[in-house]
Amino acid sequence: MKYTMALAALAAFTAFSPAQAEVTSKGDPAKAQQLVTSVCAACHGADGNSMAPANPSLAGQHAEYITKQLMNFKSGERKNAIMQGIVSSNNLTPDDMKNLGAYFAAQTPKPGSAKNKALALEGEKIFKGGNASSGVPACAACHGPTGAGIPVQFPRLASQHSEYILSQLNNFRTGERANDGGKMMRIIAAKLTDQEMKAVAEYISGLH
Repeated sequence: MKYTMALAALAAFTAFSPAQAEVTSKGDPAKAQQLVTSVCAACHGADGNSMAPANPSLAGQHAEYITKQLMNFKSGERKNAIMQGIVSSNNLTPDDMKNLGAYFAAQTPKPGSAKNKALALEGEKIFKGGNASSGVPACAACHGPTGAGIPVQFPRLASQHSEYILSQLNNFRTGERANDGGKMMRIIAAKLTDQEMKAVAEYISGLH
C-alpha cells in the first residue's frame, strides 16, 4: 500500500508548470555575488546557510527552484511582503534571478540536526511511508529518501529549518501559499494534522 501510494503521488505530481520550464537555462554564479552581499546575505547567509529558523537555507537548493520562487515573488504568485518588496525594490531581472539560483545551488549546505528525536521518529514514518488512512502520500516519493529533491520538479528539503518547513506547510494548508503545481502541496497539507506537520518538519531538519 505504501509503495502504491508513493508511485501514485510521483505519477500525479511530476508534471511541472510553464513557469518552471522557463528557468531551466543556466545562470552565472559569479554575476550574483554583488546581489548576494548587498541583498540576500542578511537573511539567508552569504553562503546560503541561514542562521535564522524563520528564513530558509538556500545552499544546495536546485537553481531552477530558487529562480522560480523569485519569479513568483515578483509576479505575486507567491505572497510574502518582505520578499516581494526585495525583488521589486532591487528590480531583479530574469537574468539576476537565474544567477542567484546558480549561486546558491553551488554552495555547500550545512547538515542539520533534529532537536526532538521522538518527534523526528514520528515524522520519519510519514516522510517514508505516508499515512494510508488519511491519504497522505510519502514525502520521499517526490523529495527523495534523503530529501535531495528532483531538479526542476521538486525542491531539496534536507536539513532545512523545521520552523520554516512547518510555516510553509501551514501556508499551503490555508492557501496563503499557492504556487505549487497542480495544487499538490495544498492538497497534501490539507490532509496533515498539526502533529504530523510538526513531526515531518522535525525529521526533515535532520536529513542529510
